Amino acid sequence: MKTKLILLLCCLIASPALAAQRPNIVVVLVDDMGFSDIGCYGGEAPTPNLDRLAANGLRFTQFYNCARCSPTRASLITGLYPHQAGMGWLDNMVVANSRGFHGKLLPRSVTIAEVLREAGYFTAMTGKWHMGQQHGCVPWNRGFDRSLNSRFGEVYFPKEADRPGTKNLYLNGKEMPKDSPEFGKDWYSTDLFTEWGLKFIDEAKAQNKPFFLYIAQGAVHFPLRAPKEIIDKYRGKYMEGWDKLREKRYAKQIEMGLIDSRWPLAPRPADVPTWESRAEDRKKRFDEIMAVYAAMIDRIDFAMGTLVDGLKQRGLLDDTLILFLSDNGGNAEGGPPGVTAGEGPIGGPQSSVKLGMNWATLANTPFRRYKHFTHEGGISTPLVAHWPAGIPEARRNKFEKQPGHLIDIMATAVDLAGAKYPRERDGQVIEPMQGVSLRPAFEGKTLARTQPICWEHEGNKAVRDGKWKLVMRHRQPWELFDMEADRTEQKDLSKQHPDIVAKLESAWNEWAKRTYVDEWPGPDHTDWGQDVPRK
Repeated sequence: MKTKLILLLCCLIASPALAAQRPNIVVVLVDDMGFSDIGCYGGEAPTPNLDRLAANGLRFTQFYNCARCSPTRASLITGLYPHQAGMGWLDNMVVANSRGFHGKLLPRSVTIAEVLREAGYFTAMTGKWHMGQQHGCVPWNRGFDRSLNSRFGEVYFPKEADRPGTKNLYLNGKEMPKDSPEFGKDWYSTDLFTEWGLKFIDEAKAQNKPFFLYIAQGAVHFPLRAPKEIIDKYRGKYMEGWDKLREKRYAKQIEMGLIDSRWPLAPRPADVPTWESRAEDRKKRFDEIMAVYAAMIDRIDFAMGTLVDGLKQRGLLDDTLILFLSDNGGNAEGGPPGVTAGEGPIGGPQSSVKLGMNWATLANTPFRRYKHFTHEGGISTPLVAHWPAGIPEARRNKFEKQPGHLIDIMATAVDLAGAKYPRERDGQVIEPMQGVSLRPAFEGKTLARTQPICWEHEGNKAVRDGKWKLVMRHRQPWELFDMEADRTEQKDLSKQHPDIVAKLESAWNEWAKRTYVDEWPGPDHTDWGQDVPRK
């Protein structure tokens, strides 16, 4: 008996997951960043801090978001699909008598912050909210003890060209001008949101509580803006153009084992011209746009270094799960030429810059399509997971190839925190949690998923079940792809496998009914996501 007790004790000590009871959890969500934009996913801009997290953690190769800002945020924070949470589109769409287009989180959902606060966690968020603040849905009423947020992003400097809704920040619910002395001078928001996250962590530490921190960075969403000295580092670095750089990223992804060499690089879209066909002055303009974008990626990485160093200095890094991901694929909304408008230099506080389709095609290497769409380029995100006490050493610097989705983050938080997901709250029945815990993946085990993963955004639809993916662009036929052999979606197998199409379409229809997906009420879109007015 004594021997058995000793063996049991040794097993408990040796198990990283058990040794890290109730870890701190930090989720860092960036905006509009493509699948290949950071170094550890193929990008050429140096991202040493994220690369270090990946080398000492786990990289998910098939993690999915919801193709757009508000739907992704709602899904991540509630563990539901977007329409279930009330956010079938952005937070400025409210459709009368709709089941899923409410422009805010509904009472039928709970947030990670609400669930973990009930379990004794200190909860905080910084950055872009974009979940219905104008409709009364605010972080301080949805479970966050502390918050510093912008209403819907597009905030980079204390003094900049603003549009309505971006002039102020909200500190624990108090509306304050961006240039308030509490925030310091000459800040850049990527740094500001990280530094305030660390301040909130200090409060949690003082209370001897584990914490949940959600940092929702505004970068790299338009208007693309960054400090001049960082932009200067990248000027001239993108004169190779999107064609050669796509090939280089693709080769790097294959070499590192991130993607399968059987998957061809998606062809350059017809709307994207060859780099060599551009006049020299146009090449220089495109280089300027990408220099700003790369500078924003650079500063995201710098901020991740600030976060990690801050956790380390506080003795908290080992017991903290960090998850880093993006809300959708690269953004082509500026069309093939991109946008350079406003006052002053490109990327400055008074400028208005959009990346555009040409460079977004690079951002989403090796996949098809962009933000808005449910093809892989629109919904695929890096996910870097770092947790020294919970990810075994044998799993570090590995690729996790099981598909995952934002809905899994709530399930993971509930699992690791020992929290209880409620069936009802304040007399309101709560929608059941949709995802599965990622803890088994951290340990090299199989996820407990039993249901297909599904999407709908702006009439674009998809369902992923095992190796099969059925996907539809709005008003076009279903396409069927074998994700094991062809994740870049080049060979439509729908005619060869009508039985699989029928099965997956039926699964999508059942899911749509269960999760309150209404027919898309808005316009069609161009290949780069621009609205097409109805005739």
